[in-house]
Amino acid sequence: MHDCPGCPRRAGHERWVAPRREVPLSGILNVDKPPEMTSHDVVDAIRRVSGQRRVGHAGTLDPMATGVLLVCLGQATRVAEYLMGGRKRYRGSVVLGSTTDTYDADGEVTTSGGRTEFEQTEIEAALAGLVGPIEQVPPIYSALKQGGEPLHRRARRGETVEVQPRPVEIDEIRLLDWEPPVLILEIACSPGTYVRSLAHDLGRVLGMGATLEALRRTRAGSFGLQHAVTTEVLATAAPATLAGRMIPLSQLLPELPSLALTPAEATSARRGMDLPVPATWAGVPALSRLLDEQGGLLALATPSKRPGFLHPSVVLG
Repeated sequence: MHDCPGCPRRAGHERWVAPRREVPLSGILNVDKPPEMTSHDVVDAIRRVSGQRRVGHAGTLDPMATGVLLVCLGQATRVAEYLMGGRKRYRGSVVLGSTTDTYDADGEVTTSGGRTEFEQTEIEAALAGLVGPIEQVPPIYSALKQGGEPLHRRARRGETVEVQPRPVEIDEIRLLDWEPPVLILEIACSPGTYVRSLAHDLGRVLGMGATLEALRRTRAGSFGLQHAVTTEVLATAAPATLAGRMIPLSQLLPELPSLALTPAEATSARRGMDLPVPATWAGVPALSRLLDEQGGLLALATPSKRPGFLHPSVVLG
């Protein structure tokens, strides 16, 4: 029985489904995911509250993790992959002296009794070696797919799972507190980074074990925790309240170059026709925003096969 506080799937509400909206919502909800709910649980909850099926998320959080989870509704689901490309920031606690098979506190202990008394300078030196471009091996208990199946399913069946290292970039690791055996870290990193693996690698560098005890995502791209809404608020939100909490398409990916279109250019973009790059631009960006006459996000554009032109790859309006 699912019984997470604030979740519409809690006891007594399993069969309740909100009425389908005549005009579907489109936009982003910046949700503060609670512990023990999966990212898919949050998506299911918002489907029920919003009354629409076209809902997805941009970047999975482990069940034990909390914090910023971007949930896309309606047309915003088409830009989810681009939202996932934003840099991430986390705050986590790491326990020294033991390891688990999942690299976090949800797993089975595999080693224990390692050294836990370190000078702060030793910890900081080990952390410094993990900053920058690194090759990281993701946990076998993860949602990464191999042969079309999540790794964690194969691992739980007892199959041998081989995971290849992947390039990630750690922008910064700050040691906020150190009370043996627990240290508190703030981490800024590229998308695709597993903080669980980072904790495991720290233990390896120090010559003992380390396990991620808790994790909170404080930022995903331009979306911060200070503006996130809780699942408790969403569970009781009226339709107008839910719509008011949403970030509209026009405010998505503000870091990208934007081009305001004339009515004629907007018509061409809606038809998937190429547009010339403005003379004031230094070149053709890898990704840019095309705005309609009202300043709304009409499309995302990529370089055309024609030199000096943009191609509306994802048309939203």
